[in-house]
Amino acid sequence: MKHRAVNLWTNRSVLNKMSPVTQPDIDAVNYFRDPQTIRDPYGYLEFLAAHRPVYREPHYGAFLVTGYEEALAVYRDTATFSSANLVNGPRMRFSEDFAAGDDITEFVERHRHELPLSDQIVTFDPPRHTDHRALLMGLITPKRLKENEEFMWRLADRQLDVVLPHGTVEFIDAYAQPYTLLVIADLMGVPEEDHPYLLRQMGLDEVALRGDARFKRLTKYHGLEAHYDYFIERITQRRSSPSGDVLTGMAQATFPDGTVPDPVEVARIAANMFAAGQETTVRLLGATLQRIGDDPRLQAILRADRALIPKFIEESLRIEGPIKGSFRLARKTTTLGGVEIPAGSTVMLTNSAANRDARQFEEPGEFRIGRPNVRRHIAFGHGVHTCPGAPLARSEVRVTIERLFDRTSDIAISAQAHGPAGSRRWDYMPTYMFRGLSSLTLEFTPKS
Repeated sequence: MKHRAVNLWTNRSVLNKMSPVTQPDIDAVNYFRDPQTIRDPYGYLEFLAAHRPVYREPHYGAFLVTGYEEALAVYRDTATFSSANLVNGPRMRFSEDFAAGDDITEFVERHRHELPLSDQIVTFDPPRHTDHRALLMGLITPKRLKENEEFMWRLADRQLDVVLPHGTVEFIDAYAQPYTLLVIADLMGVPEEDHPYLLRQMGLDEVALRGDARFKRLTKYHGLEAHYDYFIERITQRRSSPSGDVLTGMAQATFPDGTVPDPVEVARIAANMFAAGQETTVRLLGATLQRIGDDPRLQAILRADRALIPKFIEESLRIEGPIKGSFRLARKTTTLGGVEIPAGSTVMLTNSAANRDARQFEEPGEFRIGRPNVRRHIAFGHGVHTCPGAPLARSEVRVTIERLFDRTSDIAISAQAHGPAGSRRWDYMPTYMFRGLSSLTLEFTPKS
């Protein structure tokens, strides 16, 4: 007798103790299209991590890598697993079929330009990835991050000056979106007079900068290419007229071998920082404030001991990080976790599952601030593909929580927007790659 797929979510603890022989019909679940996996992917993913850490799902033939050690093996083996299809989805299409065989490396190099974001560092493989990452890390220096954090504190207060007097706010659009974008703008050395322009290019309304409570998202988003033009112009200017600012440092940066990148190569790196760093940090801010607002006891503990906030952020990243997973393309036939993966296969690295692998994390579905090995999570990736903006994201969330605690005596979830405690209504982004709330309405009690 087949069990209904809904059992995967309604009785998660029982599910994870089942043997593969008596398991529900896992093959019936379409991870990429089932609305239930958008609302709660974790029962499905935790079951796979426990019983099928490398699983070829039947709907697209993609291999889901859900085990922690198996995921690390993929991250480390860039010769076998290419990032060319990082955001491509479970089904790939090229202009021609690749020839049968156990190594399609040459084919991938000839056709990678046909895949989405092929001009972005996140889809590069070594050695090209190595050169461009060195350029990026030369821009995100400890000194620059320290200067950037000073800007974060000022910006957090400026944004809170707008939202706190109203008592309630839709946090994602009114605070998280502009805050994260402008933090990255400052990191990249964008002058403050250019901030409204960049907000508009990201589909955001600059009224938040004027203290207008009618903040809202604009309908038109101009995409990464809009940032290319901005940075190409600024980098070209700084090369001819250096001024000692961060943009000048970007303009004068070189690859490890001493060659000077074209302005567009630097512009692409900057644009990727804006798009990737901003979106994921927005969702992390939403997840942390959702948990704080929905758990008064936890909120009281964090308010009483601010030293726990970094640990709270790490456990939030582990249990509900903003990236569910990303894709890889198997360039060579290989075996992973006892499963053969033919060359040309689509592989999905599911960070969300690996971070809940019971072989690595005790009682992985429980939220524990004091979890001793929490920093082993891979919410920011691993190895050469560790997110370079990870320190930035951690600081943005910590500063926001600290300033909210400084300026409020209570943060609560709006029952009008999300329903009463115990019966909340949450709307999540309808995507199999990202985990994040579409909206989060909070109620604040400002301090006297």
